[in-house]
Amino acid sequence: MAIRHLVGGAIALGAVAAGTFGGTGTASAAAPAAAVTAYGGHGGHGGHGKATAPERVLSDSALVRASRALVHSARRHGNQHVTMVIMERAGTIRLVVRTRKAGPQTYESAKRKAYTAVAFGQPTSALTGNETIKQIPGTLVLPGGVPVKYRGFPIAGIGVGGAPDGRIDEAIANDVLAAIGR
Repeated sequence: MAIRHLVGGAIALGAVAAGTFGGTGTASAAAPAAAVTAYGGHGGHGGHGKATAPERVLSDSALVRASRALVHSARRHGNQHVTMVIMERAGTIRLVVRTRKAGPQTYESAKRKAYTAVAFGQPTSALTGNETIKQIPGTLVLPGGVPVKYRGFPIAGIGVGGAPDGRIDEAIANDVLAAIGR
């Protein structure tokens, strides 16, 4: 189900998966159990038993916190006009938030930073000198992407694009990551 929110003057578009989720297990500092839900792999449901396994994804409440954090952080960092994309490990975009006056190029930048962060499990700023990664379609190795990890494994990527300096994008992305962890 797609949803559209107005969050502090920003537009948030998100995809919310239908179904029942249960946050189980212990999470890393970046994504505590309350921010992560198990999806699928409910032994016996659907007749597949042990043939399925749960996948960890961000909870809907974590995505709401992320939306609010983006708006507050963009304001705090000089009223930046940015877009944020949160992408799951499987490549599914779970959330897009765009502040007022964010340019059309900011979406693509944010999406590619989120993809790169979750694919390689590192902040995009740590990958800027890697010529091999730059050759992979869909990647962007400019600062502004950070992974969300659960038990040390990247389960999502946060990408922010649009600030005049990638270090500002990355600071905003880190503020969002901290809000997800609350």
